[in-house]
Amino acid sequence: MNARALTIGYILLIWFVISFVTNLIGPLMPIIIQDFHLSLGLAGFLPFSFFLAYGLVSIPAGTLVEARGPRTTLLAAFGLNLLGSLAIALKPDFVSTMGGLFVIGLGMAMLQVVINPLMRTAGGEAHFAFYSVMGQLVFGFASFVSPLVFEHLMARPGASQETLVWVAFYWAFTILFIALIVGTARLPLPEVELKDEEKAGGLDTYKALIRQRDVRRFFFGIVAYVGTEQTLANWMSQFLSTYHQISPTAEGASAVGAFWGLMSLGCLLGLLLLKLLDAKVVLGLFATLALACVAAALFGPAPLALFAFPASGFALSVMFSIIFSLGLNSVPDNHGALSGILCTGILGGAVVPLLVGLLGDQVGLRPAMTVVFLTLGFILSMAWWAQPLVRNETVRVSELFKRRHATP
Repeated sequence: MNARALTIGYILLIWFVISFVTNLIGPLMPIIIQDFHLSLGLAGFLPFSFFLAYGLVSIPAGTLVEARGPRTTLLAAFGLNLLGSLAIALKPDFVSTMGGLFVIGLGMAMLQVVINPLMRTAGGEAHFAFYSVMGQLVFGFASFVSPLVFEHLMARPGASQETLVWVAFYWAFTILFIALIVGTARLPLPEVELKDEEKAGGLDTYKALIRQRDVRRFFFGIVAYVGTEQTLANWMSQFLSTYHQISPTAEGASAVGAFWGLMSLGCLLGLLLLKLLDAKVVLGLFATLALACVAAALFGPAPLALFAFPASGFALSVMFSIIFSLGLNSVPDNHGALSGILCTGILGGAVVPLLVGLLGDQVGLRPAMTVVFLTLGFILSMAWWAQPLVRNETVRVSELFKRRHATP
């Protein structure tokens, strides 16, 4: 295998690891609540600690890539992931788990910052779009697999009666991150020269951007999206257990896996629709569908909830990429700094699930999860007020088929 193919395979492995580790939190929530005897509010601090790290380190990580290059950034990220996993594995109590997830989140945020320019360099600019889509498919596949592996672990005889069975995952992650550190140190990684739109920019640039109303609104759009996604993924299994007595280690875990699996399928449909329709129209359609799915999941009977929760993943599938691209296309320059600001909006995955947990202790989980109607409503509003300087290129259906048949 040549160095280029090895590097591409290595980056796809990183995408898989990021997704698998991140999306294990959702199916683990009911079990951790049970093992640590947590209130919903305290449980909400687990995803809060993980996604807070994204908000804190996304911009500094871009600066580190510029200053020290990809290898140093990757080694630092995997080192943090190792420390976080080891903290949870060695002392699995609530405080260590919350702190460990925060440290793992720091590492995961750094990985996401570095692997896109690394993939562009390794695969070549002409193939970057193809490999980016491949990375997203690998990410989606790992999201689907992660809850199923959890379900398989908990299906072992006697596992459901034991406490802290899930800690085995973090011992496995510890070994995995040691292997990745060794591999990263030896792998022949290419030198990465950041393009202008990938560079972080100076403090004055960030101040100038934040003063722009549209930048702030797109930032909150990312906050709203990630908050919605993580609220559904993290509280879905607990909701099904609380209101429909559905096992969080079996059907509940399967529902979380289906949520991520359908999100991947929705991305494929979204790619087609973005060739045919304006991005704002697609965003409006999918936001409306998401509102309907969430309403059915929260207020419908058990069979409908088991269908509607995963279906909401399908409806969310295109939102992040559309909001991000609308944001970039609404500002004429400083796209690197703007990307950093928008990526910081991933802290929505910290704030909204925590808010739902705290409200859940006061009014119940079902009323608390209606917060998602507000975040989705804000996303729906973007289909009206967004005014990008550059719109996505669209074709008629007949032209799309002509292009397809004209391709040799």
